[in-house]
Amino acid sequence: MHYCDYKTILSPQNGMNLFRGCSHGCIYCDSRSSCYQIKHDFEDIEIKRNAPLILEDQLRRKRKPCMISTGSMCDPYLHLEEELQVTRQCLAIIERYGFGLTILTKSSRILRDLDLLKAINEQAKCVVQVTLTTHDEELCRKLEPNVSTTLERVHVLEVMQDNGIPTVAWLSPILPFINDTEENLSGLLDYCIKAKVHGIICFGFGVTLREGNREHFYTQLDRLFPGIKQKYIQAFGNAYICNSPNNNHLMPVFKETCEKHSILWKPDDIFAYLKAFEEKNQQLSLF
Repeated sequence: MHYCDYKTILSPQNGMNLFRGCSHGCIYCDSRSSCYQIKHDFEDIEIKRNAPLILEDQLRRKRKPCMISTGSMCDPYLHLEEELQVTRQCLAIIERYGFGLTILTKSSRILRDLDLLKAINEQAKCVVQVTLTTHDEELCRKLEPNVSTTLERVHVLEVMQDNGIPTVAWLSPILPFINDTEENLSGLLDYCIKAKVHGIICFGFGVTLREGNREHFYTQLDRLFPGIKQKYIQAFGNAYICNSPNNNHLMPVFKETCEKHSILWKPDDIFAYLKAFEEKNQQLSLF
């Protein structure tokens, strides 16, 4: 790991990424794409120096509280977070200033901060989002070797539900020729139903590939799934969006299941919910 100086932590849309790079080893990771201009080795995590202090300064300057989001580019619960506790420090600041939070992760390390997540949710709104790709634990270890298993992530969703914290699951990516089956979809949906998620985000069944992450992904396919790379090249060429041949069959199954169980599934509806700030206890707000 290494440190780098930044002037701001929050984006204009109130997104927050505390690290650059990742140690989870997911073979399909879009954050490896060249367009993000990560110049260092991807596993050599860049830490934004003094991130909590910068965040506090930015929150203090805001005219009114809003939802802060984190986890879209880099998981906030990398292995090094166990020692550094940068994410925890930032959550404490978000709670202290009365802001809301949406946080996306693949790691059960988030359970360490359950006290802060509950505190944020008690005065505003906290939504925990978890990515799920396969209900097959053995396959999970191939696709996402250094992160919590699917069952461990489902446990996170269940714990949040038990503590009154709303949750959203991401079914992304669903890899063509690997886990794009109705059996896998049914298994994941069963987990989501059991965990009583508020919404499930799925833009379609497939994966996105571009310069940087495509080369890494293909190298991993050759290592783990011999012969599959050739299927990708033949089916998609250099396309960015690589939809599964089963997409048109799987999407109706997904939509019908979500509607049957009153789970939000339209991306616009879910993102509107994630962005909507809800102040539950005005006495706790500094505003």
